[in-house]
Amino acid sequence: MNIVEVTDICKTYPSFQLDNVSFSLEAGKITGFIGRNGAGKTTTIKSMLNLVHTDSGKISYFGLPLEANKLEIKQRIGYSTGTVSWYPRKTIRQVVNITKAFYSTWDEESYRTYMAMFGLDETKKPIELSDGMKVKFNLCLALSHHAEVLILDEPTSGLDPFSRDELLKIFTDLKKNGVTIFFSTHITSDLDKCADNIVYISRGKIKATSPTVDFLKKYGKANESLEDIFLRLEKEERQ
Repeated sequence: MNIVEVTDICKTYPSFQLDNVSFSLEAGKITGFIGRNGAGKTTTIKSMLNLVHTDSGKISYFGLPLEANKLEIKQRIGYSTGTVSWYPRKTIRQVVNITKAFYSTWDEESYRTYMAMFGLDETKKPIELSDGMKVKFNLCLALSHHAEVLILDEPTSGLDPFSRDELLKIFTDLKKNGVTIFFSTHITSDLDKCADNIVYISRGKIKATSPTVDFLKKYGKANESLEDIFLRLEKEERQ
């Protein structure tokens, strides 16, 4: 079952265009979103969250059109970027108190669990956190209201290898509980460890969307890793 459908979305800027971007997300699966800087990953993700208004196309969650059901859908999804940039001088507890007011499903016990897991101190302020700890705090917010779909833009950015493995383990556990995860990353080795599916975008166009195993078979050569394949495809795209 596809829990998210992105259909022919287009968005034109003076120097860039999303061109009929289409893909779907399977319920309870982890999908990796790959593409170089400027390929359209963040614009696509922001379109999926109604933070960017597309010129055309459709986006639906749980069989519901996003445009007509924004409030209901946003209660059921979680979003995280690589950093926290709002309320930098408020304490973590103050930021949480503001955030949780928006979610009827906020779970204080889950919040405490993830705070302990990530080693976060709620008396700290975002401005005092390292980049890696900012990522963890942002994820803590996204995970604390029982989101059915997690949309994550570079969630492992700034994390050390141990913390990245810890986070990927959390993704795998969430998947076992039926959570659908869509995340963009430049660290393709992370996808080798956990991604069921791959969506590959280049120059604003979707070039491939398939199960990871099929992607490796179709585009890979002998002994190539996912990173090797990605780099080769990008070089070929620009020849």
